[in-house]
Amino acid sequence: MKIKNMKHLILIKYGELTTKKANRKVFINMLARNIELLLKDFNFKLNKDRVRMYIEVEEHDISLVVEKLKNVFGIHSIVVCYPVNTNTDDIKEKALSLLKEKKFNTFKVATKRADKSFPIPSMEFNNMIGGHILKNINCKVDVHHPDLLLQIEIRREGTYLYTEEIPGLGGYPVGIQGKGMLMLSGGIDSPVAGYMALKRGVDIECLYFESPPHTSIEAKNKVISLANIMNQYSGHIKVHVVPFTKIQEAIYKNVPDSYIITIMRRMMYRIAEEYGKKVKCKIIINGESIGQVASQTLTSMAVINEVTNMPVIRPVACLDKLEIIEISKKIGTYETSILPFEDCCTIFLPKHPVINPELVKAKEYENYFDYKMLIEECISNIEVITDLKLDHYSDLL
Repeated sequence: MKIKNMKHLILIKYGELTTKKANRKVFINMLARNIELLLKDFNFKLNKDRVRMYIEVEEHDISLVVEKLKNVFGIHSIVVCYPVNTNTDDIKEKALSLLKEKKFNTFKVATKRADKSFPIPSMEFNNMIGGHILKNINCKVDVHHPDLLLQIEIRREGTYLYTEEIPGLGGYPVGIQGKGMLMLSGGIDSPVAGYMALKRGVDIECLYFESPPHTSIEAKNKVISLANIMNQYSGHIKVHVVPFTKIQEAIYKNVPDSYIITIMRRMMYRIAEEYGKKVKCKIIINGESIGQVASQTLTSMAVINEVTNMPVIRPVACLDKLEIIEISKKIGTYETSILPFEDCCTIFLPKHPVINPELVKAKEYENYFDYKMLIEECISNIEVITDLKLDHYSDLL
C-alpha cells in the first residue's frame, strides 16, 4: 500500500476475529467479501492483513461508507485515519494540522508501535508529539480524561493518525457459520432472533407462513418490510412464503381446540426442516422466548421440537420481553413489528391453549388428517421473494 498518495483512509479493527488462530484468515476473508459486496456501488480499494483492514475511498464518500460499515458484523471499530510516512517530521506535521481542525481544551497522545524497527519507544514518542502540540496550540495535557485522544499507529507499511474510533457491531462475519432458516413472523421477537443469529456469523433465509384469506396482504408485506430492515445487516436475505391455509384449516376442523397451536407449530417445524434442507440451511432459527406464550413453555417446546432432527436455535429464549423490545428498537424493526396486522399464529388462537401438551395426544390428533400430503403441497408452492425494497410495499402498510 502506497501511503504517499493517500489523503484519507478507513481503518477496520477486527475485535473478536483476533481470537481465532489457524483459521483467522478464513474469517478475515469472509469479512472482506461482505464489505466488498456492501460497497459495490462505491469507488474503493481494500487491503487486509491479520490485524487490520484498510479501505481507501473517495473523500466525498467517507461518511456514507462509514454508515454502511456500521451495519457489518465482524467489525470491532471503524476509524477514519490519516496516513503519513513513518518519520518524525511528517508525523509531527500531520498531528498538528489534524488537531488544529478540532475544538478541545485537553488532549492525550497514545502511540502503538507495532513496527519495532521504529527507533523511538512509544512513551517517549508520546511526549515528543505532545510537546510539539503544546508549543503550537493553546491547550493542556490530561492523561486520564482528555477532551481529545490522538492515536498514532506505527506499522511497517506506514503510520496512521486518528482522533475518533466508531464502535462496530462486533460478532462474526455473516456467512462464516453457514446458513439458517429463520421462522419469521410479523411480531417483535423473530426479527431480533434473526439479527442475533446474523451477529454470530449465521447467514439467514426467512420462512413466512401465510393463510389467505385469513391473513391479509398487509401482514405479508409487513414481514417483507421486516426482512428488508434485517437485510441491511446481511445484504442477500430471501423470504420464502409458505401457503399455509389448507393445513391451518385442516387443523382447525380436526384437532381439539386446546391443541391447535401445538399441532400448528409441529407442522411449521416439519416444513422448516424439509424446505430448509433444500436451500442448504443447517439450523432452524426462531423467536421463541421461554414462557412467553403457551407454545413456549419447556413442555410445549419439547413436544413441538420432537418432529425435527435439525438443530433449533432460539437466540432470545432467555431474554424477557422488555429486553427484546429494546433490541428491536436499536435495530430498527420495532415500529414495523407493532403494526396491527395479524399473522397465522394469532388468527385461530384458542381461548385456552394447552401449556403442557402430551406427546402421545399430539401424535394422535395430527393423524386425524393427511398432513403429509398437505405439507408436500405447501413446499411445492412456496413463493420466493428476493427483492425486498421497501418502496415496493410501503403503500400497502
